[in-house]
Amino acid sequence: MQPFKKIKSIATPLDKVNVDTDQIVPKQFLKLIQRTGFGQYLFYDWRYEQGGIPRKDFVLNDPAYQNSRILLARDNFGCGSSREHAVWALDDYGFRVIISTSFADIFYNNCFKNGILPIRVPDDVLEKLFSIKSEIEVDLETQSIKADGISISFQIEPHWKKILLEGLDDIAMTLLHEGQIAKYERSHKDLI
Repeated sequence: MQPFKKIKSIATPLDKVNVDTDQIVPKQFLKLIQRTGFGQYLFYDWRYEQGGIPRKDFVLNDPAYQNSRILLARDNFGCGSSREHAVWALDDYGFRVIISTSFADIFYNNCFKNGILPIRVPDDVLEKLFSIKSEIEVDLETQSIKADGISISFQIEPHWKKILLEGLDDIAMTLLHEGQIAKYERSHKDLI
């Protein structure tokens, strides 16, 4: 995973509540066996008409948000099934930050495990962010969101902050204890 420090980007405003993982990446696209390639299917049913024709009225098809790395979403983002593919699709598309008032628990944890920073903010803060048309800066080290002269702090558990700042996935976290694991294996080799 890439270490996360600071992201500065225009934010894509997805003005929908209860966005479930089947909308984030529909089930028919879950055949890929690697984590990449899912970005093209992100919000597929909302992004495209029948036959793959882009819908002009969907925010991801608006050229103003072409290279956005920050997604703004309404309540209960990532609900539904626990498929990790939803987070893979968001990451593969280019999003590194999702700001919402609430997330489904499994989706929230999957974000951290895959290098995406999910930020919970109160309703009034989200409304301010939805109204901002300039770039937004998200700084994980200082736990702040800055835009249009305002600065908003956000909370994050120290464990998740460390994982993102250092770019540690589950395997890298295990390898931090490689010496202890090897020592244990040596001391118990007679039991194997």
